[in-house]
Amino acid sequence: MVENLSGLQIALAGLALIVALGFLTWLASLVRRDVSLVDRTWSIFITSAAAVYFVLLPAPGTRAVWMLGLAIAWALRLSAYITARNWGHGEDRRYQEIRARNEPDFAFKSLYLVFALQAVLAWTVSAPFFAGMAGARPIGAIDVIGLALTAFGIGFEAIGDAQMSRFKADPANKGQVMDRGVWRYTRHPNYFGETCVWWGFWLVALGSAGWGGAWTIVSPILMTALLLKVSGVAMLEKDIGERRPAYRDYIARTNAFFPGPRRNARSA
Repeated sequence: MVENLSGLQIALAGLALIVALGFLTWLASLVRRDVSLVDRTWSIFITSAAAVYFVLLPAPGTRAVWMLGLAIAWALRLSAYITARNWGHGEDRRYQEIRARNEPDFAFKSLYLVFALQAVLAWTVSAPFFAGMAGARPIGAIDVIGLALTAFGIGFEAIGDAQMSRFKADPANKGQVMDRGVWRYTRHPNYFGETCVWWGFWLVALGSAGWGGAWTIVSPILMTALLLKVSGVAMLEKDIGERRPAYRDYIARTNAFFPGPRRNARSA
């Protein structure tokens, strides 16, 4: 049965599983009145598609094992971190704003405005897994670089999240701006690490399928655009300088995305 499936059928099977998980998350959000639950399951959506490709594509090799292993490590860590961070805090402020703009009947509208959209985005982001696991080329230098970049991204993001968690847990830091550790060199180490993850996976797809896998560059481009211009840096910093004046000085001294040495506030 698996041997008779076409590439399109396998790709659509990945989408079907993401849609099913998204629908279940939507039902849970109705009970909790909290659509930001989707942030906790976003990484699971993507990795579930990768698991489908791993199972249904013929003869997955060592490359596929590495890709799936890193994807699972990334997804479990990110989902656990977001769940722990948001536990007991209710719906995220960003989703509260979306809810306010789309009342009445936001409970139903969120099915397509939030969950269906996230499902399609997650499926698109999963593209490198499809190409990387389907390719049959021997593992080469591009694969090694890609896997290393992905592992680095997971680690850098995890370090940034852990440092921020410790900072927030200390009552003495209340009202202060986190500018220590990796946060000293970039205002968004978590987003920088996340971007490294997806450019790394794309390199593995490129190493696996050659230019036949180049089309999956849509995945890291999409993730980079989302993190920089849509739901990441741009949204978080839209009015943070007004709400937290000390953050303006942090912006003047610290790179927004790519890590780099601190700048002199006056010259900045």
